[in-house]
Amino acid sequence: MRRRMKRTRHEALATRGQILDAAECVFAEQGVSGATLDAVALRAGFTRGAVYGHFRNKWALLAEVMQRVTLPMDAFSKAVADAADPDPLGEIRKRLLHFLGTAVVEPRNRRLCEVLYTKCEHTEVTACIVDAQREAAIDGREQFGRRLSHAVARGQLPPGLDVERAASVVHAFIGGVLRDWLLQQDAIVLPRDAEYLTDVCIGMVRIMPLLRAERASGQERCLRG
Repeated sequence: MRRRMKRTRHEALATRGQILDAAECVFAEQGVSGATLDAVALRAGFTRGAVYGHFRNKWALLAEVMQRVTLPMDAFSKAVADAADPDPLGEIRKRLLHFLGTAVVEPRNRRLCEVLYTKCEHTEVTACIVDAQREAAIDGREQFGRRLSHAVARGQLPPGLDVERAASVVHAFIGGVLRDWLLQQDAIVLPRDAEYLTDVCIGMVRIMPLLRAERASGQERCLRG
């Protein structure tokens, strides 16, 4: 009986995985609004009832599918910044390079990034997905900011760097690169351009005067005045 229970649990997990794999393809091909559970079931080779046995609706299925995607700041949120790291800037570069050069071009990641960035409407029913991505981005920016602070302490970045603003700028830069690439703009080709884009991003943080804390606060005072 116990062996049968284990086999049944394993079969259920395998079925769930097949449904998620099929859903990835359907969402990527038809977009979120056009996708249906019938299409997912057909793609997975199951009945519609079998899909409902695992997911109560399309939005629950989409939410779990999107948990499989690696986003820009995920490279930093999954590992705590270590103040004892002798080369924090090098670690930042390595993680950005991995995301742009490897993670984002992996077929599953590319499909799901395309769904999230170009084929998912921001509506009330997708709010939970958007909120989850927002929380992940906040956590990632915090971890990235800590790494920037460590790089400042090591003398790898200028003193007075506004790490919170710099983290937001980098996140916006990488997000823009990702959108342009997904829209197949000829100016950006990944993974070919991963190294130079990573170095442009780091160079921007290193030399941009407006990312210094005193310049940022001065600019805000001018805007308020």
